[in-house]
Amino acid sequence: MRILYFDCFSGISGDMVIGALIDAGGDPVHLETELKKLNMEKEYELKFNKVVKNGITSTKFDVLLTNDVHIHGHSQNHEHDHHHEHSHDHRSYQEIVKLIKSANFSERVESNAVDIFKKIGQAEGKIHGVALEDVHFHEVGAVDSIIDIVGVAILLEQLQIDSIKSSAIPVGSGRIHIDHGVYPVPAPATLEILLGIPIAESEVRGELATPTGAAIVAVLAESYCTLPAMRVQSIGYGAGTKTFPKHPNVLRVIIGE
Repeated sequence: MRILYFDCFSGISGDMVIGALIDAGGDPVHLETELKKLNMEKEYELKFNKVVKNGITSTKFDVLLTNDVHIHGHSQNHEHDHHHEHSHDHRSYQEIVKLIKSANFSERVESNAVDIFKKIGQAEGKIHGVALEDVHFHEVGAVDSIIDIVGVAILLEQLQIDSIKSSAIPVGSGRIHIDHGVYPVPAPATLEILLGIPIAESEVRGELATPTGAAIVAVLAESYCTLPAMRVQSIGYGAGTKTFPKHPNVLRVIIGE
């Protein structure tokens, strides 16, 4: 029985999970090949770097959008204008599910990816007062989230993980600026996703858990506990984007039997 434990001492985000899984022995070539099934490779490039976060060597995973400039140029204009909901700047929840289902992934990869997206879609829908079918993701966020979520599903299958457990999730504190204005941390969608899941206290000001990270754990973890009994086989550190003065912003995954 292969167990994977998410040690979220600095929260969790989609890119941190991918970085940590690659660091723990996931295959980036396999990841890239499998992701091609989405037929989106014109839209992004993947980057893996080793970085040191407050003394811990970790893997930083980035999705670089190839038409970044183009997208940013557009989304600025629409930020406060919701009449453009159906323009090319957004991907709807339904489109994303269709995209994943038509990609011919294994059943396990498909169902994990769809379940994680559904978790985010339901939370966003509830917060913004729209039906799941009408939830839209900003294009920039959408490409990132699709790669992160589908990528996590691909790597977990490749690493042959049977069971996933996680620590409690620190969410951070303070305020964040998003399209809708200045929001409290955790953002409402993140908190909604973490309903029923143990949240940990954290001194850190800033957003530690993103909706994608929260949804990955919420859907996949079977239980929330301290490090479970196991013979450790591999360890991975995934770097987050932020750097904090006294606190390594990494996610640790521990895989064992």
